[in-house]
Amino acid sequence: MNRLEIERFYMKEILKNKEKHIKNYKEMIKKVKNSTAMYKGEPIPFLYMPKMYTESDLNEFIKLSETMMGILRKVIDRYLTNYEYRKEFRFGSLLDKLIRVEHGFRAYVPMARIDLFYKGIGKFKFCELNADGSSAMNEDRELGKIFRESGIFDNIPHDFNEENFELFNSWVKECEKMYTEFGGVKGEETTVAIVDWSGGGTVNEFKVFKKAFEENGFKAIIVDPRDVTFKESTLYHNDTKIDIVYRRLVTREIIDRSDEIKDFIEGCLSGKVCVIGPIKSQIIHNKRIFKILHDEETKAFLTDEEISFIEEHIPLTKYFEGDGWDINKLIADKDELILKPSDLYASRGVYAGKDFTDEMWREKLFKCKDEDYLIQEYYTPHKTTLLEVTEDDIVQCEFNNITGIYMYNEKMAGLYSRVGKNPIISGLHECYTLPTFIIKESE
Repeated sequence: MNRLEIERFYMKEILKNKEKHIKNYKEMIKKVKNSTAMYKGEPIPFLYMPKMYTESDLNEFIKLSETMMGILRKVIDRYLTNYEYRKEFRFGSLLDKLIRVEHGFRAYVPMARIDLFYKGIGKFKFCELNADGSSAMNEDRELGKIFRESGIFDNIPHDFNEENFELFNSWVKECEKMYTEFGGVKGEETTVAIVDWSGGGTVNEFKVFKKAFEENGFKAIIVDPRDVTFKESTLYHNDTKIDIVYRRLVTREIIDRSDEIKDFIEGCLSGKVCVIGPIKSQIIHNKRIFKILHDEETKAFLTDEEISFIEEHIPLTKYFEGDGWDINKLIADKDELILKPSDLYASRGVYAGKDFTDEMWREKLFKCKDEDYLIQEYYTPHKTTLLEVTEDDIVQCEFNNITGIYMYNEKMAGLYSRVGKNPIISGLHECYTLPTFIIKESE
């Protein structure tokens, strides 16, 4: 039984008794509202169906993420050692200084979520690399718990067992490894500061991470970067010495608001503070990376296999600037194109040609040209049939799929699944989160 067969079996079982499952779904909604699966005060929207992958899929995710991370490490190495190569990234002087600080442990990218469109073994295309403030672990955790308790897996064949990933204690263990590499020694007073602007949308998730650190023998605090001081080679929050910074603060906002957080920046620049989330992650987080991966300067230090991997799985991307663009051709090809700002997140400022009429797309093209935008090959996400519950019915609908691979200490740690009906799958475009389960394949 493959993944599609499992999904069809699941839907068939649900549709046998719609009334029962409509009631069950409404109970699940109540549980989500009373959980920590909230974003900006609102419960996370979800469907009455998890995302189910097989062990073969899992092995593919491990393999492709290892290959991608190997390529990205080579890119970061080249950035750090080659001035001419650095210029292509177009980073300002402060950002470049922060990137080139020696951070004290091996991982360049301690935490990331690699988002991709996945159709099956060998059939995938990368969407973006989230290496700054990667989030949504708590959504999967809470939804997974509620789904397991709901009883909706009861009729899955007995030779299949559902399980999902633990993304909190596992993160603490990786942080401890990196702190040890940095030269730190964990003690009773070792304090981790989860650093982001106060009032952010993921405070519930921060609290879950804080609890995980505390349960594993650390002290933990949630800190606004404006509220730290740097003295005698150490960051402090009031009188509390900060031993480890778990940075959730996105790099763009560090640069844009640098005048508000001078002590925090001084601590990062010193190299004396263990920042788990060194600013080197911006090299791959900025969407320019997809253009740079296709450059001949990059291919020059990659293997033939790595070049083939990029050409097959990284959408063709160019800077949308300068002369030489045939606007009429871009309009004619609009359904195969997408515009992305180089360094915004949560799909802000992203425009898929499929969403617009010819005239509206023309306006977007002129608005975005020469405004630090990228123009990229649009990859049609894989569609699957899933269940959607209305007030009094359960219906089958087509959804676009996107899969996130969490990377902790540059190794795969878990999965995150979203679906939506629009060409762009994000919270700004009416998407749903699905808890992700790995189905063990029978022998």
